[in-house]
Amino acid sequence: MQIIKLSAIDSTNSYLKSMMLERKLTDFTVVVAENQIQGRGQMGTTWVSEEGKNLTFSTLKKITNFNIEDQFLLNICVSLAVYDTLNSMQIPDLKVKWPNDILSGNNKICGVLIENILSGKKIQSSIIGIGLNVNQLSFNNLPYVSSLKLLTGKQFDLDEVLLNLVKNLKKSFLKLSENKVEELKELYLKTLFRKDKPSTFKSENEQMFTGIIRGISKEGKLLVEIEDEIIIEFGLKEVKLLY
Repeated sequence: MQIIKLSAIDSTNSYLKSMMLERKLTDFTVVVAENQIQGRGQMGTTWVSEEGKNLTFSTLKKITNFNIEDQFLLNICVSLAVYDTLNSMQIPDLKVKWPNDILSGNNKICGVLIENILSGKKIQSSIIGIGLNVNQLSFNNLPYVSSLKLLTGKQFDLDEVLLNLVKNLKKSFLKLSENKVEELKELYLKTLFRKDKPSTFKSENEQMFTGIIRGISKEGKLLVEIEDEIIIEFGLKEVKLLY
């Protein structure tokens, strides 16, 4: 495993993509930055991180002829790898908030951005970006955000956390290569935030409604049961789960 450390970069995902154009990279090549100036989240959101306090990195995962319609399985693998890493560190009350934010209680501590490289309708490789709040103590009054240090009172070694994360990513993707798809889906649903609990949502046209998360579709859409036991599928940014 090759680890490339940078002091400052706009985005580790972008840097890794540029590297792929210039040379052949090994599986699980990692680019980690002390300061990620333009970190990105899902659907163009930004990830803000205090320099030297958190873990902001991207890793390359090579995949052989993976169907694009199954791409949510990649989200599942990454989410479970982060979950397992933090669980082994005894971070309390962990959940995965669909599609792939990691929470402790109601507070977000980790975000994931996966960008796939395609050949036709097949995924050939994925760039997995992970931003984990580790030792940062202040988040400019952002609601529902925390860090490992705020949760535990402990200072964490960033290199050690990185190695553990990559180790668990390898384990998770090994299960996928062994076609343990149902096991991965079952584990993901067990960790899913607010599953089977009445919750309040906001639709993309700002309408509030009550529903119950019942699962995830094959395409990775959120399945929400509303009145009269009707199940509706929601894609990214089509619905927001309110706390």
